[in-house]
Formats: sequence, C-alpha cells, structure tokens
Amino acid sequence: MAEGDSDEKARSNAPAVFISYASRDAAIASSIVDHLERHGLRCWLSPRDVKPGAQYADAIVAAINEATGVVLLLSQDAVASSHVGREVERAASKRKPIIAFRIDPAPLNRALEYFLSESHWIDVPAIGMAAALAKLTEAVGQAEAAKPVDLAKPLPRLGRKAKLVAAAATVIAVGVAVALGVHFWSQSRNVAQAPAAVATSDKSVAVLPFVDMSEKKDQEYFSDGLSEELIDMLTKVPELKVPARTSCFYFKGKQTTIAEIAKALGVTHVLEGSVRKSGNTLRITAQLIRVDTGYHVWSQTYDRKVDDIFQIQDEIAKSVVNGLKVSVLGGTLPRATPTPNHDAYMLYLQAKELHYRGTLDDSRKSIEYLQKALKLDPDFSQGWLTLASVLASEYNLFNPVPHDQTRELIYSALDHARKLEPSLLPIHVVMGRVLYEVDWSWQAADAELKQAIALEPGNAEAHRLAGYLATTNGRFDEAVEQSEKAIELDPLQPWNYIGRGYAAYRSGRLAQAEANYRTALDLAPGSGKFHSLLGTALIARGQRDSALAEMEKEPSPRFHQVGVALALEMLGRRDESDKELRAAEQNFGDEMGYMIAMVYAARRDPDRAFAWLDRAFHAYGDGMTWIKGDPLLASLVSDPRYKALLQKMRLPE
Repeated sequence: MAEGDSDEKARSNAPAVFISYASRDAAIASSIVDHLERHGLRCWLSPRDVKPGAQYADAIVAAINEATGVVLLLSQDAVASSHVGREVERAASKRKPIIAFRIDPAPLNRALEYFLSESHWIDVPAIGMAAALAKLTEAVGQAEAAKPVDLAKPLPRLGRKAKLVAAAATVIAVGVAVALGVHFWSQSRNVAQAPAAVATSDKSVAVLPFVDMSEKKDQEYFSDGLSEELIDMLTKVPELKVPARTSCFYFKGKQTTIAEIAKALGVTHVLEGSVRKSGNTLRITAQLIRVDTGYHVWSQTYDRKVDDIFQIQDEIAKSVVNGLKVSVLGGTLPRATPTPNHDAYMLYLQAKELHYRGTLDDSRKSIEYLQKALKLDPDFSQGWLTLASVLASEYNLFNPVPHDQTRELIYSALDHARKLEPSLLPIHVVMGRVLYEVDWSWQAADAELKQAIALEPGNAEAHRLAGYLATTNGRFDEAVEQSEKAIELDPLQPWNYIGRGYAAYRSGRLAQAEANYRTALDLAPGSGKFHSLLGTALIARGQRDSALAEMEKEPSPRFHQVGVALALEMLGRRDESDKELRAAEQNFGDEMGYMIAMVYAARRDPDRAFAWLDRAFHAYGDGMTWIKGDPLLASLVSDPRYKALLQKMRLPE
C-alpha cells in the first residue's frame, strides 16, 4: 500500500460525530452533514458510511462506540422513531456527548426526556437556523477536541489518490446555510405550533433598512443613514434589545421574509419603512410590526422638509418605545445628533456609506467627505468622532499613512469631538479602539471599553473590541465571552466570529477556530483576510493542501501573496515559496512584517523571523496585536528575543 493511501485510510477511520435522525428527516440530516464537513468536522451518517456487506445494526453500534459525540436531529418524526430511541439510549450508556438539534417544537416522550436530560440543546425555532448552525458547528468542534499538530514535523507526502481526495474536499458548497434555512422554514409551517423552549423578549426590535423610493433611486445613502441613526438611538434604550447595523442590513436585497429575519435576529418586532426624497421635500413612512401575529403596532407617514429629518427621527424612535411599552431611564429618550447644516449632514451620511464598503479607495473618499462636512459645520461633534473612527479603522486595515501622522490626525478629531460634546456616548468606544489599535495602550483601552459597555451594554462593537483586547493579552476565555456577547447583539457581523476564532486559535481550540472563520466567510464571502486566517488555522491543524487552496482564494493581494508563500513552505515547496516570499517582501514589507516572520519561523530561521517582527513592531504593523499564543510562531517562544519583544509591547509574558 502506498504511503499516501495509508494516510488516507487512517484519516477515514478517525473518530467522527454520529448523526442520529429519522428517515423522513434524511434531507435535512444530509444538509447538516455537508455543512459540518465543509467546516472540517467529520461525521458518520447512515447509510452513507455503512460499508458494503456489513450488518447494519453492527455498523451503527460500532460507530456510536467510537464517536466523539452524537448529533440528534430532533423532530416529531425522531420522537416517534424506535431506531432513533435506541441510538440515543446507546449513546447515553456510553457517556457520549449528545447535541440535541431541535428543528420543531414536538414534545418529547419520557424515554427521550430521560436520556437527553444532560444534553447540549440547540433550539432552531427559538434562535433561527443561521444562529443554530453556528452553535452546532461550535459544539461539534468542542466534542472533537482537536489538538495542535507539531509544526516542526512535516506531514508525509500524499499519494496521488489522496491528493485528489484532498483537492475535492476544498470545494465550497455554496449556500448550504441558506438552503438549510429555506428547508426548515418551509417545513416548520406544517408543524403544530407550540411554545418555543426559549422565548424571545417582547421588548426587541430590528430596524430594517428603509427603502429608497425616490424617483431616481439615488438616495440610498440617505435611507440607509436614517435607518442607522434609528438603530443608534434605540440601542441606547437600556430595556430594549436592538440588533446592530450589520445584522439588520445583512438581509438587504435578499429574498427573505420578515418572519425569517426576525427568527435569525431573535426579535419579536421589526421596524420598516421607505423614504421618498425630491429636492427639499421628504415623504417617510414607517411601521412597527409584531412578527408572530403580523399586527401593526404603529404606523405613520411624514410629509416634511429635509431640514426636519432630526425631528422625524426623534418622533419615530419615541413611537417605537411607546409601542413596545419600554421604560426609559430618566424619562428622556436619546435624541438624534443633528447639524443645522443640511449639506454637512448629507456629506456625513455619504461618508458613512462609503466607509462600510471596506476598500482603501472608499475609505479615502469617506475621509474626504467627512472633512468637507466639517468645513461646512466645524461644530458637528458626531462628524469629528466619526472621522477619528474612520481614520483609526483605515490605519488598522491598510496602514496607508505613517503611524505618527495618523495618530496626530486621529487625536485632533477626538479633541474636537470631546470639546464640543463631552458627554457623547460613542466616544468611549472610539477612544478604546484608538488606544488599542493605534497606541497599543492596553490598560487605558481596557478602561475606556469597560466604561463604554457600562454606559451602552447593547453596543456590540464595544464587546467585540473588548474581546480583541483580551486575546491580545492572552485572556482567551474572557475573549470568547466578550465575542459571544457581541454575537448575541450582532449575530450576522462576520468580525464577531473572527474575534471568537482568534481566541480559539490561540488557545489551541483549532477546530473551533476553523469553524468560526468559516462562519465569517459564509456571512461575507468576498472579505479580505478571511481566507488567509482560515488558511493559517488549517496549517496549524495539519491540513496543508487545504490551507494552500484557501490562501489562493484570498482576495487581498498582500494576504494572498504572503499566505501562499507560507502554505508552500509548509508543503516543502521551498523554491515556489521563495518566489512568493521575495515578491511579498518587496511589495508589502511595510504592512506584512508579522506574517512574513511566520514564514521564517516555519523555516526555522529565527534571526530573520525576529528581524521582521522588529520591523512590524516599529511600524505598529498588522498582526502584532495577535502575537501571544500564535501556534505558527511556536518555534520562537523559547528564544529570549521573544520575551524581550513581549516586554517592549508591554504584554504579559
């Protein structure tokens, strides 16, 4: 037998999670298996994995005995199935972790109640299919409990057959999560309604993007800006659950029902509306709907002048709060943050729309528009704060301007905002971001973010940044906790899953890291850096051919080139790696010093690795904040220069 074929056989015989389901749920079970295996998690599914000629019952028993855990696809058909009952009983007797993935609210029989009393429950009707799949992937990853591989030891070369299998395994099954969601919702309409295990709060609302109904369809930035301003205002009401902008806007342009959106976001109500703008006149319609009944709690049409936009925002927010019977601390609602200059406000909204597109060119235009707005109204405090935030974000993502120059611009904008409006709530989040990403002042950033969370507990960005900061300082459990809070508040924001992946990756929970990175890619397939992050996780897990495939998909030129160089090195293809590495050093040396150091660490060349880390340190380069616990730098940790570098960064050893 060839060496590669032996390796392939060993992998195929590795323990897998057992999937238990009723025959009528076979299509859903198959889709879930596709989703888990696309995330690198092995599954055992009958009859697929029953070897020809084997006794069916013997195969089932052996698979459960060897499984890392059991996923029970729980439905009314599963409850009535005797073979599902026997599988669950066998798993419980062998003390296997059982994950009950409940797809409808059918009541359990007494046997299942007994055997599932200590199970991990994921209730799809309560949280929606998208969130349920993410939780299932994480739970299966925990059951797998993968250990980091020894990066110093190269993997055996794969035989031709195994290479073909590995190549096929890298093909992405597009739209699995969406297909699962459609299948679930269509099936659930035929199931008798019963109370969900976890009730959604009545005091919850998602603000959907208002529709641009203008004749030329050229006011989308204005309608989106109105929606975002309402989200910001309502988020500040302590008693009210309001998903963040990213999650509310995720469904924009998608063929999705309001009921599906509410399920995915975990809310009882939605606020939707439209904007028709012509010259200086506005017609805004808004309606608050209770999704489970379809009842219109409140609706209103406003025919006003554009200059009245802030008054309209205040009236809509007040109507939502009154409609949901939410109490307001101090009896006063947060007010819209106006500028009396209409043109300045329009430039501000256009700048925010450009910033969300996420490219360097759009970021530059966003800064230009904000600067124009602030020339028209130098007293526009929110404009100054947004300028500081965009500058910090641009530096962190692209490093286009020298550090000292960027820092000066950011602090000038912050000083203007603070002098104009000292009580501006979002200033603590922006200060936390700047102190963390630009200054590397960990303790000061921590204090600002804690204050931000105390003042705005529903601010998902504050929790995400707090998670980043905890990871930087090696507090990985705290990082996961903060990331999960951010996910709860903004469940469709891909960077929340990246943050949780960072913490899992650096604490050795590699399967969970991979699953989180794949979830982020599901949510934002074209985002730069995500394929590169997934590639590093696959390298750490020993899946080096798959890692190269991910690096080659990376759309960001700098992450693509260095990532390919790293993956080729790990595959032992030194000549090809050299070519990519030389080009990366020449083209992206100022921005990618940290990742270039990874390549030299993989080559067991600590002198060059530390030279590039030192260059990244002086440039405040991308990646340095993630140095603690990085498995791809493990060969450097025992070197005294590693400890000295942590000391220079004021990080705990």
